[in-house]
Amino acid sequence: MEESLGAQDEAVVSVERGHSAVTGGLSTLDRFLPAWIGLAMVIGVALGRVFPDLNDTLEKVKVDTVSLPIAIGLFAMMYPVLAKVKYRSMGTVIADRRSLVMSLALNWVIGPAVMFALAWLMLPDLPEYRTGLIIVGLARCIAMVLIWNDLACGNRELAAMLVAINSLFQIVAYSVLGYFYLELLPGWLGLDSKGIDVTVWQIAKSVLIFLGLPLLAGFLTRLIGERTKGTEWYEQRFLPRIGPLALYGLLFTIVILFALQGNRITNEPLHVARIALPLLAYFAIMWFGSFFAGLRMRIPYERNASIAFTAAGNNFELAIAVAIGVFGVSSGQALAGVVGPLIEVPVLVALVYFALWARRRYYPDEQATAQ
Repeated sequence: MEESLGAQDEAVVSVERGHSAVTGGLSTLDRFLPAWIGLAMVIGVALGRVFPDLNDTLEKVKVDTVSLPIAIGLFAMMYPVLAKVKYRSMGTVIADRRSLVMSLALNWVIGPAVMFALAWLMLPDLPEYRTGLIIVGLARCIAMVLIWNDLACGNRELAAMLVAINSLFQIVAYSVLGYFYLELLPGWLGLDSKGIDVTVWQIAKSVLIFLGLPLLAGFLTRLIGERTKGTEWYEQRFLPRIGPLALYGLLFTIVILFALQGNRITNEPLHVARIALPLLAYFAIMWFGSFFAGLRMRIPYERNASIAFTAAGNNFELAIAVAIGVFGVSSGQALAGVVGPLIEVPVLVALVYFALWARRRYYPDEQATAQ
């Protein structure tokens, strides 16, 4: 009996330590991200009530089809993330062909197809939100995935390289896949896609402006920073300084979006809940499907966790930028992108806990070696 109680006490301590490790591994900003997003939504709705002509004011100065203040917010979201990518080490991942092929298939074949199916099945009567979710499904995660990967004890180098590959691959593939899933595939399947009229160039232009420019800036920042100050200074001092800028840019963009869509949101709260349901299903399908496929393929835990979190995460910053650039800041497509981070953060934190449990359950030898 005493041995049984001792084992239970050890299990409780283990869970408590795991909880502390996960929550402690997040910065204060990241730990309370859903709360910050909720606060930004409230502030945005309040601003929309106080300044009903805000949209006309923002439209006076534009970058392409996006007002300058929103363009600045979108750039601020993307630049710090892309400055963190270790571009020189991409050859390491390319050498591991099994992990690379599996990740590319999950991110660029299975992931967009799953989101397309969920969006049409669960939002057949809400075309704007449906389109917004499809745009989200095409935007592969290049930011928060590194945090989730570290908390789950995944392979840091593999995760960083998959992020780098996804960053570059999005420049080439995003616009083509966007046109395919928004225009071509619905027509082939006989689905009613009236009201959705986009071209490859519309999507490509937004990707080039809101991903291409920050990617170039991030690459040059790392190149120049490491050459002039060294890698240690760049990683330990510079990146922590600019890191919070991504969250500030996201929150600023959310404030503006909700200021312009406040009436729509308060009048149709169930629509926000309906957007959340396919997102929840998507995260579950992609993460569990990826992790257990990797388990069956006998991929080591560290690499398997990295692949699973990369497959489940999405680049909501890019999705929001494309939705705004193509459909406008007041569109339902943009709103669908904004709801994403509110759902993603708590869900992926929960998946970190599950991953740590699964490591003990399915990889006992690796767990013992790590200890």
